Amino acid sequence: MMNTDELIGLIAVWGQEKGINSIDKQTVKLMEECGELAHEIARSRYDSLETKDAIGDIGVVLIILADLLGLDFGECLEEAYNVIKNRTGSIINGSFVREVPSQDERVGFQSY
Repeated sequence: MMNTDELIGLIAVWGQEKGINSIDKQTVKLMEECGELAHEIARSRYDSLETKDAIGDIGVVLIILADLLGLDFGECLEEAYNVIKNRTGSIINGSFVREVPSQDERVGFQSY
């Protein structure tokens, strides 16, 4: 199995070599791939080849989109983790629902 950082770099280079250069089209492509994943999930095909492919395709599109925006995908992922890692909340109907910070805690609070 390939190192994740190496794989991210290879995907970014692949996108450049293929001439993928439209932020708008990559954003639409992301929605298309999310739709394919939703299609599989809605049919309870959690471990299908199509589900794995859709998740992988979403990752590829996000890596290329980050590259087009001049961002490092790994740094974006780390930033997202740093934002969520200390969140508190509860699981409600199978989904994590974040605890709303008090007014005092909202000072400097940034929503994503």
